[in-house]
Amino acid sequence: MTAEETIQSELVAQFPFLAEKFRVQRARRLWAEVPADKFDAVVHHLFEKMHFIMLCAITGLDEGATFGLVYHLGVPSGMMLSLKVSIPREKPEWKTLIGMFPGGELYEREVADLLGVKFEGLPAGLRYPLPDDWPDNEFPLRKDWQPKHAVAPAAPAGEVKS
Repeated sequence: MTAEETIQSELVAQFPFLAEKFRVQRARRLWAEVPADKFDAVVHHLFEKMHFIMLCAITGLDEGATFGLVYHLGVPSGMMLSLKVSIPREKPEWKTLIGMFPGGELYEREVADLLGVKFEGLPAGLRYPLPDDWPDNEFPLRKDWQPKHAVAPAAPAGEVKS
């Protein structure tokens, strides 16, 4: 049994609902979709029992009626598991994981700034990556977002705009 299959087998044994939602993408790359109400249990098991102690990134997705959050978790040997959860667009709130993954604060701020997901428990702080004077409730990675003002197109390479 490969290391990937061992991880899959342990997770499915612990969480049978993952049987149809877990796949080995390729060597050292795993993917699982977790229902929102089961996410805490799965991520705590991964952290405490399976040593997925690194949060490498959080990817935010506008899926229409929902927002997807993909937590890219890793172990020191280089195995990576992408754990996806969907949350409702009409109430885009999720709990912070910075208690477990302190380095995730910037990733959560990025998803908050760009998609408008509110992370409960995330302390107040600077915006990231948008500037502090960015308009409130303007989330540029939402598919339905339209800028309030036109942005001048960039000059072709080698040409200077006056």
